[in-house]
Parts: sequence; C-alpha cells; structure tokens
Amino acid sequence: MAATALAAPIARVRSIPVAGGLTADDLRSVMVSFRDLLRSHQEPINRLNVYPVPDGDTGTNMALTMESVVSALADVPAGDMAAACTAIGHGALMGGRGNSGVILSQVLRAMTGRCAGGPEAGPLVVAEALVAASASAYEAVNRPVEGTILTVLREASAAADLAAGGGADLAGVFDAARVAGADALARTPELLPVLKEAGVVDAGGAGFLLLLDAALHVVAGRPLPEPPAVQEPTIPIVAHGGGGHEASDLRYEVMYLLEADDSTVPVFKEVWAGIGDSIVVVGGDGLWNCHIHTDDIGAAVEAALDAGRPRNIRVTDLIEQVEEERWVREAEGGDDDLEPVHPVTCAVVAVATGDGVRRILRSFGVHRIVAGGQTMNPSVADLLEAVEAVPAADVIVLPNNKNIVPVALQVDALTTKTVRVVPTRGIAEGFAALVAYDPDARADPNALDMQKAAEAVVAGEVTRAVRDSTADGVAITTGDWLGIARDGIKVVDQSLSDAVTRLLGELVDPDHELVTLVEGEGASVGDTRHVTEWLHENHPDLAVEVHHGGQLLYPYLIGIE
Repeated sequence: MAATALAAPIARVRSIPVAGGLTADDLRSVMVSFRDLLRSHQEPINRLNVYPVPDGDTGTNMALTMESVVSALADVPAGDMAAACTAIGHGALMGGRGNSGVILSQVLRAMTGRCAGGPEAGPLVVAEALVAASASAYEAVNRPVEGTILTVLREASAAADLAAGGGADLAGVFDAARVAGADALARTPELLPVLKEAGVVDAGGAGFLLLLDAALHVVAGRPLPEPPAVQEPTIPIVAHGGGGHEASDLRYEVMYLLEADDSTVPVFKEVWAGIGDSIVVVGGDGLWNCHIHTDDIGAAVEAALDAGRPRNIRVTDLIEQVEEERWVREAEGGDDDLEPVHPVTCAVVAVATGDGVRRILRSFGVHRIVAGGQTMNPSVADLLEAVEAVPAADVIVLPNNKNIVPVALQVDALTTKTVRVVPTRGIAEGFAALVAYDPDARADPNALDMQKAAEAVVAGEVTRAVRDSTADGVAITTGDWLGIARDGIKVVDQSLSDAVTRLLGELVDPDHELVTLVEGEGASVGDTRHVTEWLHENHPDLAVEVHHGGQLLYPYLIGIE
C-alpha cells in the first residue's frame, strides 16, 4: 500500500516577506493559524495512527495543546515579543496532552526561547530556533526513534539553518524547512517498518509541517493547505422498523446470526420490538440474520439465548467518541462531593474513566481522580491541579494509559511537592500498583514498590477497531474486536466474547491464580457468562473476579495474577 500523505504540496506563490523579521504580532498570528490548521486537519492526522484502536490520537492532542497556547496569548499586549514567547511556552507546557502534545510543547518552548531576545526574530534567529527545537525534542524522548516527528523536525531545521547561512530571507528559511520536512515525512515509512505496513506517514511529523505552513501563510502570503478527505467507516443503514424511537436516539447497533427453530422467531421479534428500533430479522430453516438499534445490548443478546444460539455477535457504538467527551464533562468536579481526606505522607492521583472504576480506585485509597481516558487525555494542567489539591507533600500519579505517561512526567517540575509517576499503562496495572501503596511511606519507596506490583500483573483489554488496518500481517476491519496485550494486538475476532476468551488463552499460564475482569460499556451478561464458563472449563483452578467498571470503549479490561 502506498503511504498516505497528509496534504498536497503547497503551490509556490510570489514571496511577500515581512519587513525585517517575525514580530510578536506575527508570532501570535502563526500560533492562531497553526491552531486552526490542526483543528481542520485533526481527523486526517488521527487517521494516520498505526493502531486501529480508539485512542488519544495525535491530531486531537496536538490541537488541544495549541488551544492552550492560543488561550495563553489572549492577554498578552500587542508588540511584546518577550511576553508572547513566555505565554506560548507556558501555554504549551500546561496544555500538553499525550506524547505528541508533550513533544510539541518542547518544540514551541525551545523555539520561543530563542525568539524572545529582541523585538523581532530574523532569518538567523528563526533558523537557530528550529535547530534548538529539534535538539529539545530529541532530549525529551528516552529512546528517540527515526521515522517520527523527530526525523521531520531534524531535517527541516537543518535545511532552515543552511538557508539562513546562505542569506535567505525569512520566507526562504521557512520554505527550505517546509520542503525538507515534507521530503522527510514522505520517507518515514522507509525508516519505520510499522508505518510502511500500515501504509501511512508519521502523524506527528505531519502535524509539525502544519506549523511551517502557518508560518509561510503569515510571512509570505502562502495559502493554507486544505485538509484531505477522510473516508469514514460505513455503518449499514436499515429502514426504520417502528417501535416508537428515532433511530438516531439509540446508541448501539447489534447484529448476529441466530440458530433457532423458525417457530421461536415471532416471539423473539416481539421481545426485540420492546427494546429497540430499525429491526431486521431475515432468514429461515433454522438460521436468521438479526439487526437492531438499541440502548440495551444485554437484552438484545439475551433474547437470542431464549430463542436459540446466537453467533458472530457484533456491536457498533453509533455515537462513537463524542460520548467520551460527554462523560469527561460530566465527570469534571465529581470528586468535589467526596468527604474531606485527612493528611497523609504520600497521596495518590489517578486517571480513570467509568463510575465503577472510580469507586474501586477510591476503595484502594486514591485521593484524587482526574477525568480522562483513551480518547480524552488530560493535560499537564489537569494533573497539576489534582496534585496540588491532595493533602500530602509527596504524591504518586497513576496515568493508567501509556499516552498519558509523558504528560504525567512533566508535573514534578511544576510544583514544590515531590511527584513520582508509576507508569501504569492500563487500569489493571493501576489496581495492582495500589495493592502495594502505603500512605505512610514517602513517594520514592512507594513508587518502587508500586511499579514492581504493576509489572507483575499480566494485563489485557478488548476494544473495537475504529479503522481498517493490519497487525503482524493480519487484516483488521472496522468493527472487529481486538484483544490487546502489552506487546500489541494478539487477537482479531468478530465476536466480543470469543475475542476475550482467545486473549485469555494467549495470556493465562499454569502458574496464574487469579483473573480479574472489569466490565465496561458494551459488555453484556451473556458475554461475561461465556467468558467465565470458558475459564472454569479450561482453567478450573483459577479464581475469577468480575467487577463493573463502566469504562467506555473497552468492554473488558483484564488483569491476571
């Protein structure tokens, strides 16, 4: 598959360079244009993500980071270069979300740090700023990988430095950086095999090029690139089947094949008529193809169990990721209702989604829960606010998501408290870490013990593919259920319960004693029963615990100890 480019090359137009150099007002215009470009290109950049899972995607995180930058610039007086640079750096740091947002914040802070020394930044200063940004980005990453934004940034900055040294004006410096950066972006699949397999270029590098596009728009009058069309996954459209609901009001589409005697189908249809809409049941001679829109997945599947045997069960969330934004808004301030917490030596801040998960975290002694999840990564400012609010001078942060770990690592430098991050990549690891938590110990020994406990648990999760992709040569279709372990996608299946049991088959070994299942939205009584029965049959010596978590997007989280 050919690598997907983000946007067509910008057509060259007559350069109209700004007088002398980049002023504070020009810099403000660049930041606003960059924010607007990221917003309009957000979904195309998100679609460049290699993994087909619902995630805090690159485009979203970079755009949210820039929203913080633009907000920070709102009160800066016109013409004040030093104040503008300070505001950009602070806004980027506090608003950084996800790995891509943190790297972008490092880039902007390094760039503005070089530009703040005078009333305007000429070609040489801009080139130096880009070189400094590249160095800072490499330093911010523990294990720099080529074929990412780092490569694009390095080659763009080198070209800018060469152009400035040769006497190019401001537009020429940005133009040289844009051309070299685009060439580097096109070559990222050759440097990073996972990009080549997925047929995409690096998402972070694509986002960075938009910064250069914004600069060329401001200093040279270049047109801003239009976002490419994004092909959304198609959801089958079925004629309205009656039942008193508008189809758009119902959240889930449930489909399966039903093996049942023909005489049971009329009663089955009557049950379905009471729980949903857009009902289609076709077939005969013992095999029926069934489709419904409903808010009650469990009831839709249980009706089939009363009639016969369902298989190839498929559930589609019709509202998609906008639901997580809703829950984040509702969850904000949820901890304000908690009883006052007595001071401790070391407190815990955790990131979580779902009422059930939050209750479990509180039972473990977590003092503050930050609303956030897989597609809505909290910012540095969100975590800092929670750290400052807890009644302790030492604080442990549990990100519970690999994309939130780099954000959490920024907090310690912004507070007088001692903050340590236990890099939990999921809720199962977070639960395991909390077993080792001692509120009377200091942060450093707590972090060491909690990290050991988290690493001892075998974690897995099941979610639905949000885009077509491949993993280790296996084709993934939008809507497939994905069983994911720490080392990547292990299972692809059209049935949710089968995906869970196959993942357990990959992860459980004879030494394990306990499996914990955390049910999220999309899990059903029938699915959970299928999984627990499989465990009892195949691993009779294992203890099994089931908890209601209520997390979105991941119907089952798994912890094995």
